[in-house]
Amino acid sequence: MGTGYLTVKAHRANEALPIGGAKVEIKDESGSKLYSLVTNSSGLTDEVMLDAPDVSLTYDPSFFGKAYSTYWVEVSYPEYASVIISGVQIFDTQAAMQPVEMHPAIEGGSPCEVIVIPPHQQALREDSRSWADGPFETSRIMHRVIIPDYITVHLGSYTNASARNVRVPFSLYVKNVASSEIYSTWPEASLEANIRAIMNFALNRVYTEWYRGRGYNFDITNSTAQDQYFVDGRDIFASIAAVTDRVMGQYLRRPSHIEPYFTEYCDGRMVSCPGMSQWGTVTLAERGYQAIHILRYYYPYDLMIDTAPVEAITESFPGIPLSQGKQGPDVEVMQKYLNRIGNNWPNIPRIQYTNGVFGTDTGNAVRVFQQVANLPQTGIVDRATWNAISRYYAAVTNLSELTSEGDTIVAGTLPPNTTVQMGNTGGLVTRLQVMLDYLSNYYSDLPHVHVDGAFGSATRNAVVAFQHRFGLSEDGRVGPATWDKLYEVYLANNGNGQGPSIPNPGDPVVRQIQTTLNLRYDAGLAVDGIFGPATKAALIRGLQSELNTQFGRNLALTGTFDAATRAATVNVRPGASGNITYLLQAALFANGHANVVPDGIFGPRTEAAVRQFQRDQGLSADGVIGPLTQERLFR
Repeated sequence: MGTGYLTVKAHRANEALPIGGAKVEIKDESGSKLYSLVTNSSGLTDEVMLDAPDVSLTYDPSFFGKAYSTYWVEVSYPEYASVIISGVQIFDTQAAMQPVEMHPAIEGGSPCEVIVIPPHQQALREDSRSWADGPFETSRIMHRVIIPDYITVHLGSYTNASARNVRVPFSLYVKNVASSEIYSTWPEASLEANIRAIMNFALNRVYTEWYRGRGYNFDITNSTAQDQYFVDGRDIFASIAAVTDRVMGQYLRRPSHIEPYFTEYCDGRMVSCPGMSQWGTVTLAERGYQAIHILRYYYPYDLMIDTAPVEAITESFPGIPLSQGKQGPDVEVMQKYLNRIGNNWPNIPRIQYTNGVFGTDTGNAVRVFQQVANLPQTGIVDRATWNAISRYYAAVTNLSELTSEGDTIVAGTLPPNTTVQMGNTGGLVTRLQVMLDYLSNYYSDLPHVHVDGAFGSATRNAVVAFQHRFGLSEDGRVGPATWDKLYEVYLANNGNGQGPSIPNPGDPVVRQIQTTLNLRYDAGLAVDGIFGPATKAALIRGLQSELNTQFGRNLALTGTFDAATRAATVNVRPGASGNITYLLQAALFANGHANVVPDGIFGPRTEAAVRQFQRDQGLSADGVIGPLTQERLFR
């Protein structure tokens, strides 16, 4: 047996005020009293020790029993209804916090509230998730990412109208689901990967207005047939809370995509799915993978971490219908969506200019769409039409699927005629930030810009840098001259329009490799994204340098894979990490294995690419990068 730890926290509804002086009793499953406690002025009891099964059970995927102990917690306070919680879960080595929300006693009402915490998801023999059989094929979209301050959870299937809703802080929702679905004893990298996946799943539901777009008054359910395992009133583990607090305010997305990536996942020992395996994250963490590399193992390799503001959830409909003559970012969004829907519904006429101006062609497209969607053919985008366009767009782009096309900002081809400056917010600012951030990948003197739709000092600095770079008045305001030049440069780089001839920026991964070679080995490469002889020679010199430094070789830094270099090589195997692994991954990428993005970690993607390369070269496909494989890589 091991030992776990429990603290009880009593508070009034919505955590408005702590309740000091509440009496707390902790009992085992047989009803024997173990502790009698009193909460302090912060509503907290002392931390107590409780027996729990040995922690090793939480690392054994073949063990399907309870890897934890359960206890009863009873809380009473004068003039308040008592609360009894059964099934409080305690794990060996882990500290848990049991929140208890108390309500004033009502005459004629129940003197006691009973909460039953069901078994942990990992103790159930069946993972009931069926992601492909979600409640709807479609949803609508908020158009910008937020981290909700609160989220409303429906305690049952979406079809169960009698189930109640609870509104909880989003951070508490994530902590609750993580405490219910994964073991808090797992390695921190595993915890973080799972917590980020849990968070992103919910954020995708909020972004696509998955339930509210169909008229429901909640954001997500706790039914694992469609959503995640939220257990109202359960205890929260300190290790999970610490990681959640650290990553809160962040989300996962793919480059050029706006929406939170849909992070499908499953148990991984009883049920397999195309997404992340919860138990598989433990294995990868034990092999030294960091959380982001675990996520990239299961999801696209270019998955990135971004931040978003914390705000209340609001509906996406702008509040007034859009009709002929209207202008602005809301019109532009609908134009973009209608054109994309038209790829699947070719009878919808294409809108030539998605410039935010509601003209005749936009009205015609709206009327045909309304006919497709069985709506009155008014040519006006009212709430019903807005929601229908959003739903169709989400469906054709798979925004709530692993295969999402991604929701992107479309700049169009015509510069706006509206000046934006410090203090402005909205769609035009978002478009400006997207374009500036995109160009920062190709011009080293342009800073990266966080896309949040708010024109703050960082955006102004980027505007001034752009104006300086292209010889404009450096006033930090984006008026006609700056818009015109921004579109000219952006369209030329982006290949979506006419403009001056600007050198091809090349492959961004090769640019990353060249930048790394310059930093680590003073290679003096032009960062042009072109894998030419100079970049290849720099890779070989880097390899020679690492062999000298790490393994005491005495190689001349020739930049050619000569006999001496081959004789000095070391076998690099799955699980390896470091600079040599990075250099060999870069060589794999240069040989056409674009799914290998150099990160210095020899994981399954790299191993699969090595085996394929070896097969292509007629070598033994053992997945080990030995002297002969290295020689072929650097030919």
